[in-house]
Amino acid sequence: MVTIGDIIVEPPADGVVIHPVKWFNSPGDVELEIGCGKGGFLLRRAQAHPEKRLIGIEWANKYFKYAADRMARWGIDNVRIMRTDAAHLVKHHLAPQCLSALHVYHPDPWPKKRHHKRRLFHPEFVDAAVRVLAHGGRWAIQTDHAEYFNVIRRHILAHPALKEIPFNAPEFGVQDEMVNTNFEIKYQRQGRIFHRLAVIKCDPDHTAISMHNSATRSELRVPASGFC
Repeated sequence: MVTIGDIIVEPPADGVVIHPVKWFNSPGDVELEIGCGKGGFLLRRAQAHPEKRLIGIEWANKYFKYAADRMARWGIDNVRIMRTDAAHLVKHHLAPQCLSALHVYHPDPWPKKRHHKRRLFHPEFVDAAVRVLAHGGRWAIQTDHAEYFNVIRRHILAHPALKEIPFNAPEFGVQDEMVNTNFEIKYQRQGRIFHRLAVIKCDPDHTAISMHNSATRSELRVPASGFC
């Protein structure tokens, strides 16, 4: 029986750098969702891919508790939920190349100019995220805020290790360009327009590493006309 205590993970102590697979009972490729909300995306992904190890970060306490309880009620043992500052976790506590995928769907846009410093996406965060992504790792972002998306896109595509790829990827939980988070479902009903971006982490020589099978990761030379 999975309990909420099995799902919740405490933030690492100051100075501790950890590979998040250690939070699970068995190995597997680790994916991180920043701002998991009520955990809808994580629940569906965990059910579809029990071999994956999924982590959700949520700062809002009521959503954090809801998501953790939801996983326990469904008996999901390949998800861990943490309440912490996501940027701080990525910058200071995650081991290099520990994530096969990073999901950021509808991050808080902090629309007022005086609050822009609170936004998740800054060059320092992008650098840190690239460091923790494995080679060939995928990073997907979606927002309904056009101005913030332009900022995100500029920061992401300015990084030399990140190359744009199609957003639609059923193997990463994106079907018909939908991720089915609670916010996405709510905003779609309101008729909002979504802005999407997906990138892959490449080596400097534009070589990507396949993350689809961690036991037999093979080097993929992407042609000049390809994504990398």
